[in-house]
Amino acid sequence: MKTSIANRNLISYSVWGFSIICWFILLYNPGNLLAAAHCQMALCDGSSASLKILLKTNPFSEMMTGWLLMVLAMMLPKLIIPIQIIINQSFKNMRFLMSILFVTGYVLMWTIAGLLLNILIFFVSIKMPGSFTPAVIFGIITLVWQFSPMKQKCLNRGHYHPVLAAWGLKAYQGAFSFGLTHGFWCVGAGWALMLFPMVLPQGHHAAMLIVTFIMLSEHMEHPQVPRWRIDLRLKLLRIIIPVNSLRR
Repeated sequence: MKTSIANRNLISYSVWGFSIICWFILLYNPGNLLAAAHCQMALCDGSSASLKILLKTNPFSEMMTGWLLMVLAMMLPKLIIPIQIIINQSFKNMRFLMSILFVTGYVLMWTIAGLLLNILIFFVSIKMPGSFTPAVIFGIITLVWQFSPMKQKCLNRGHYHPVLAAWGLKAYQGAFSFGLTHGFWCVGAGWALMLFPMVLPQGHHAAMLIVTFIMLSEHMEHPQVPRWRIDLRLKLLRIIIPVNSLRR
């Protein structure tokens, strides 16, 4: 059953609202809830005392909490269209649970990726505390991955939206499987971009905002033939600033 314009708008506003709440927690950290868990590169100066403080005040579980907040803040707006597709293909009394299962599968894939990336970042922060060297290295890796055919293949697969069963257990399984698959290809497309802000000793929040803009923009691009090419994927910028005004 196709949803009305009002329902589609409600989905969009709800997703954006939750994303904004996550952004608020990340940027302002009310009540010191995270203790800068999502960016520990600048917390250690290499001394044994600072290492002890790092291990005591910023445990791995808190790093993962920060990571999940990053994922929800940055990625949720990309899920508006898939959630609308799920709602269009499901009965009214099943829509909410199917949407939750889809988001759960999606976040699960990013959680697995975050586990691996946070282990890497944790050891990098101990070996090279407060250094921009990791950011330079991973910045180069990110650029290479951005223009690679594998990156484009992942973006292309992210546009695939399967036809889900309309009723019963298969419908719920299909929604969860859709979330896993969509999350897998989204991780493939965005793992490098997500990693780069986390290894910066300074400017982490600004880098997160820029990366979010890039990821939303490239998600809006049409599928392309996978090949090596320099493609900035600035569709969102072209929407915000019309082409004619850019030419003036």
